[in-house]
Amino acid sequence: MKHDFDLDDEQAARLAAVLEALERDEHAPTAVRERAQAAKVHVADSLIALEVADLREAAAIADLGSGAGFPGLALAIALPQARVRLVESQRRRCEFLRAMCAAAGVANASVVCTRAEQWTEGIGASDAVVARALAPQPVVLEYAAPLLRLGALLVDWRGRRNDEEERAAAAAAATLGLGLREIRHVQPFAEARDRHLHVFVKERATPERFPRRAGIAVKRPLA
Repeated sequence: MKHDFDLDDEQAARLAAVLEALERDEHAPTAVRERAQAAKVHVADSLIALEVADLREAAAIADLGSGAGFPGLALAIALPQARVRLVESQRRRCEFLRAMCAAAGVANASVVCTRAEQWTEGIGASDAVVARALAPQPVVLEYAAPLLRLGALLVDWRGRRNDEEERAAAAAAATLGLGLREIRHVQPFAEARDRHLHVFVKERATPERFPRRAGIAVKRPLA
């Protein structure tokens, strides 16, 4: 399946530079480094979120648990008007992300080397938060909610749908002031199966007790 993401030649060149740097670095924090495969599994899977219209309009985006830079780095290239923060807690991965930004000349992306719960400067500052393969959904919701301004959205990448998990996420969302807008089935590349984007909107202020201390969201997830 081919998608037209309306990228110009400069954007395509920057994505190619990202893929080249990823393939060269044997210490990259991902098992998928070969260029053709990474173009699908990482880049296309990241850019499929451009189907969400409000994400395309976001001026400030935070990518939580950015890891090897996806989806945040790919979205920064596709959305040059947006300021993208790559939030990553592991210092080695932070160094990798900075090197990737430099290699591709991505000036509108920067690395925030901290845990999402401890990023106090980010509270209420994002038009959109994105998360891909980060944590169980109630945990992702708790990380994201304090960072979103009212009316802003979270896009969370998920695989096959699960009723029990979705009920737990709905309960967590209600506590955090979030509402589910849609669960969008997507197919970023031909072999992709059971890919979904879960889109939440911040409808009410998140209670002041959030974010909880680092690690508590995982140890005692909301449900």
